[in-house]
Amino acid sequence: MDQVTADDFQVIDHCLMVRLPEEVDHHSAGYISRNADRHLMREEVRNIVFDFEDTRFMDSSGIGVIMGRYRKISCFGGRVYAIHADSQIQRILKVSGMSRVVEIIE
Repeated sequence: MDQVTADDFQVIDHCLMVRLPEEVDHHSAGYISRNADRHLMREEVRNIVFDFEDTRFMDSSGIGVIMGRYRKISCFGGRVYAIHADSQIQRILKVSGMSRVVEIIE
């Protein structure tokens, strides 16, 4: 299992880019949430982009990570995007209703 590191969080042109690990579950959710929130508080972030390129599994904890960041960024008029999501991750986002608040970019 790959680990999430500080290098997986970058702010580029006021967008927080979060590269997600192979498995987004309760083991990684807390770290992802804390680090994303740290960037939201310290830097001028207008949008969040979750990069699912390496992700093959996501459970309800992953949905919670995305929903929590959506709630925070939407208060400031920001948006949340998902990129590089394979068909399984896209299905999870759609079935969970997250596709109403997260724009999936193919």
